[in-house]
Formats: sequence, C-alpha cells, structure tokens
Amino acid sequence: MKNNNQTNRLIKWIVMVFDFVILWCILLITLDLFPTYERWDQEKKVTFWLLCTISLLLAETRFGTVIHLRQVGAGDILKRTTMLVATYTLLAYVLLRAVNFFERVGWRFMVIGIGLLIVLLLVRIVERWILKCLRRAGYNTRHVTLVGNDVALKTISDKLVGNPTYGYRINNHFENAEEFVNSQLSSFGEELYLCVPRSERQVIEQISMLCDKRMVKFYYVPPANESLNLQSVFIDDTEVFASYVSPLEEPLNRFIKRTFDIVISTIALLFTTLLFPVVAIAIKMQSPGPLLFRQRRTGMDGKDFWCLKFRSMHVNADSDRVQATKDDPRKFPFGNFMRKTNIDELPQFWNVLKGDMSIVGPRPHMLAHTEQYAALIGKYMVRHFVKPGITGWAQVTGFRGETSELWQMEGRVERDIYYIQHWSFWLDLRIIWVTVKSCFKTDKNAF
Repeated sequence: MKNNNQTNRLIKWIVMVFDFVILWCILLITLDLFPTYERWDQEKKVTFWLLCTISLLLAETRFGTVIHLRQVGAGDILKRTTMLVATYTLLAYVLLRAVNFFERVGWRFMVIGIGLLIVLLLVRIVERWILKCLRRAGYNTRHVTLVGNDVALKTISDKLVGNPTYGYRINNHFENAEEFVNSQLSSFGEELYLCVPRSERQVIEQISMLCDKRMVKFYYVPPANESLNLQSVFIDDTEVFASYVSPLEEPLNRFIKRTFDIVISTIALLFTTLLFPVVAIAIKMQSPGPLLFRQRRTGMDGKDFWCLKFRSMHVNADSDRVQATKDDPRKFPFGNFMRKTNIDELPQFWNVLKGDMSIVGPRPHMLAHTEQYAALIGKYMVRHFVKPGITGWAQVTGFRGETSELWQMEGRVERDIYYIQHWSFWLDLRIIWVTVKSCFKTDKNAF
C-alpha cells in the first residue's frame, strides 16, 4: 500500500537537523559569554561542543518537533518546544559537570537556553507556515474513505477538509456499509471513517478487521441520534460517562495553576504599585470618587466575591446591573483608555493572590447577569466549576465585551466550557500571550 504520508518522516528529520544548525549558530554567537573560551585547548572545545550536541540529540528523542502532525495547535508546539529547550539546557549542564568541566556555565546556559527558545519558536512559526503552504498546494496529503450518510459523518468530513492546511483529501464516500463491502475497493487511503448504528456490530467489526489487514486506521463515528455528549471516565478499570471532566480536577494540576497564579500575581502587583500614583492622579483629575471599583461577582462553585478594578466610570447607580457599552456616557476619557488597554483590570491580581480568582479562567459576571443568564442558558452555571479569571479563552477568541444579544453569551459560555474541559498549563500561557498582544492593538470589543 502506498502511504501518502511518508513525507511526514522526512519533514520531521529536516526540522530536527535544522534545530542542530540553530543550536550551533547560537553557541557560536554566545561563546563570548565564556571569558576564557579563547584559552581553551582543543580537547576542551571538542568536549564542550560534543556534549552540547549530545544533549540536544537526547532532548529531541523525547521532545522532537510535532509541526508535521496534522491537527496540532499552537499550544502543542509551544509546549513541545519549551520542553525541548528546558531538557537540553538541563542535560547540557549536568553532562558538563559530570565530566568535570571546570567553567562557570550555569547562568550562561540559562541565557543560551532563553535565546534558543526564542529563535526556535520563531523558526517553528515559519516552518509551520511553509508546511501549510505545501498542503494547500496538494503535497503531503492524507487520503480518507468515508462510509455512511449520517450528519455526524458530514461534521467529521467538514472538519477534515474544511481546513486545507490539514492536508486531508476525501478519496471515496460510500452511502452505506453494504455498498462499501461490495465495492472491492483496492485502496482505502490512510484512514477510514465508518458511521452506522451501534446495533450493526457485525458490520463494524467486519470493516474494522478489513482495515487492519490493509494497514488503514479505522475510526467509528456514532450517528448523531446516538451521541450522548458525555465523556468517558474510568473508576478503577470500569468505564463510566460524565457530563463534564476537567484536568483541573487533578490535585497536581490545581497545584501547578495555583503556584503560577501566586508567582505572576505577586510580580504584577509590584508593577501595579509603581503605576498606582499615575493612575490615581489621572482618575482624580477626571472623576470624583474612589480609586477602586468594587463589585460583587459570581466565583467558583457559585460563591460571591468582591472583584476589584481601577474605576473607569463616573460613580453611578447602574453599575451593578448595566454592562458598559461602546459609547457609554458613564466612562471618562482616562477610564476609556484603561479599559481598552486592560489597565483597569490590574487590581484583580489581588483577587488572584487571595485565591478568589485565577489569571486565566472564565470571566466573572455581575450577580444580576448570573441570575439572568442562568435562566436562559442551560449550561451557564457550568462555567463556575473553576475559578474565574482576569482573562480567558472566550475573551481571546472574539467574545470579549458587551453581550447585548443572547447568542454572544452562548458563545462565551461554550468557550468557557471548552477551556474547563481542555485546560493545560500551555493553554494558559497561550491565552496570556494573546491577551498581552491585545494590549498593544485596538480591540473593537474593548470598551
């Protein structure tokens, strides 16, 4: 069977080789950090370069590139590249110490590691773009056979071919399993998706075994009317199904997230302290009243807490029930600037340090909105299974600001639930990165 995906292995090796070229270039540029390098003898130089190369080789075996994979996101690439560089840096340091390399290399390797990470991330963006262009042009494709006529199969098909950068091509589509079995098709491609009722177990097993013999990946897609929208969970070795499962249910993940929150919020509060006099003067010059705005909002497990912000509006009686709008007369000029640049959110790092909020999570809503939307959207309260955040997945994917229509809040809730179910430390970093970038460009929804 011809495998149209063979080029993936070649792509992976090309990227790995380029990683070594990048490392060697960075080492050449940064060797000035080692004051005595010019006085090293040949054996010492060879040892240094050899151990650095071996360290990257070992790191690549565990955290090699994933850009060649078809449905891989920016978060996956960020995670993989960060782990690659961290593993390389640690291994290089340990190996040099193990051979009694008598040079102070600790902080120097920290600098080299940071430089390597930055360059590799930039190169990964370019490499991924080149690969997407190749797949759009019809190279490095993966051929698929579809069997069935249910709407669930159409959904899968649309996802596979809807984004040409994935490189999927539909070779054959059979309306029913009998037609496919009788077709005597010589090639199924690399993947086959079957969508028939679960009651047709014999047919499912027959086609699965046929795929096994042809070395074709087999996927079973339940029909839409049989989908439960539940997630598989194991209690010991027994499989059960739950409506929502979050990685944050694991104590270790909660510890990682809480530790990150404490470290970053402490740093952010130091910055806020330096900025506080400037913000205070600007607010007092344009609007009488307190510097901080305190509002009761709904937090984790539906419990209320006092959410803090720099006051961006004139004191008014509607603050606890009416959302800010684009041309809201309650805003004063500096307050409008703070809202567009997210400066007004800085005091919320105190909420994070206290434990009421997290840096990343579903945005907390005022109590009136919680009551209103909980009655309109069935899944609304699910977003309170985790701590609310200063920024969130909904905010960086187009659902920031006013929710004047119900569909806007439904979209926000949908993305909040996605975040809860797909949380990872790397997803948090991605959301923070996009949020920081948005501070330096105009967001039409930031008001």
